[in-house]
Amino acid sequence: MAHTFEELKGMTVAQLREIAKDVQSELLQGFMTMHKDHLLPALCKALNIEGHAHHVAKLADKAKVKAQIRDLKKQRDAALAAHDAKKLAQLRPLLHALRRKLRRAAK
Repeated sequence: MAHTFEELKGMTVAQLREIAKDVQSELLQGFMTMHKDHLLPALCKALNIEGHAHHVAKLADKAKVKAQIRDLKKQRDAALAAHDAKKLAQLRPLLHALRRKLRRAAK
């Protein structure tokens, strides 16, 4: 039976050890004494499974948003150098909103 990383991550240590019993690999030597944080990567290597979850950005114009953030950062730096508090007050919420947009798209 083929397992996925998410499936293995959701299992208990006892369940992972049961799977490890069936797998013949030198990577799993001493699996009965391993904790989950050590057993999971070893089991993934032994089963040839990607050892991490991939995040896919669901944002179509990610490069455009990042370019906007870079532009706003340049404007922010210029406002900081000029001691322009009004401009800073305008730019910070815009930067915050764009960063949140990127983070939400990555979930």
